[in-house]
Amino acid sequence: VQLQASGGGLVQPGGRLRLSCRASGSIFSISGMGWYRQAPGKQRDIVASISSGGATNYADTVKGRFTISRDNAKHTIYLQMNSLKPEDTAAYYCNADIRETIKSPTRNYWGQGTLVTVSS
Repeated sequence: VQLQASGGGLVQPGGRLRLSCRASGSIFSISGMGWYRQAPGKQRDIVASISSGGATNYADTVKGRFTISRDNAKHTIYLQMNSLKPEDTAAYYCNADIRETIKSPTRNYWGQGTLVTVSS
């Protein structure tokens, strides 16, 4: 199983970006999925999460600006980021709890990270 994140880049303050993360490989089911971010010299923190049923949670710092969504048929989650601020600059990582087969335990997987830079 692999998680492939994409969509990062350089954007001006106030701009927007949309991140995607697709899970591939042997997948029986995916439960919780989420986005984390890690700025240079800082710890990795959760940004947003979404359950298999679509329930969402957000860090206070991004509420009202970011929206997480998922397409279960495509094993993909998205992070729509609006009104971006310089403090949103970080490497963004996707995360998912996945069962590979009906007999497999749930395992936690990380994507490789995609860099978001907010600067004028």
